[in-house]
Amino acid sequence: MNTPSRSAEFGARALRTRWVVRAPIGLYRAGLGFLFGSRLLMLQHTGRRSGARRYVVLEVVDHPAPAEYIVVSGFGTAAQWYRNVTANPHVHVSTGIHRNVPAAATPMTAEESSQALDHYIERHPRAWNKLRGTIEAATGTPVGVLPMVRLHMG
Repeated sequence: MNTPSRSAEFGARALRTRWVVRAPIGLYRAGLGFLFGSRLLMLQHTGRRSGARRYVVLEVVDHPAPAEYIVVSGFGTAAQWYRNVTANPHVHVSTGIHRNVPAAATPMTAEESSQALDHYIERHPRAWNKLRGTIEAATGTPVGVLPMVRLHMG
């Protein structure tokens, strides 16, 4: 892992700042998710212990079919949302003008995740360079294969 750039350090601090990370959730819940375009979505999931509704806004790595999205866990398998959807795959997705659409979350294999990441890097090389540096600065570890989840709506 290289020394993080200033922008990566800034992004990493933002990712570790709760109110910054949670700010888009209020916009999605107010019906303004379309402002983020197609690169982000809000995932509503259920707390594995509490049973409470939880929300997270995630980067869309791919949209291979009209009712299918692939999202990445930049903080790995330890991310709370990832652990929650692994325990209970029944989720709701809000993206663009679509709100609270029921979906099933399926963790992808390392090979599937690697292929999806390669496809993302090919389509968005500059975004990947910035995102990679930010993730590495936030987690303190080099990015290998990031865990991904396939969301199938409907």
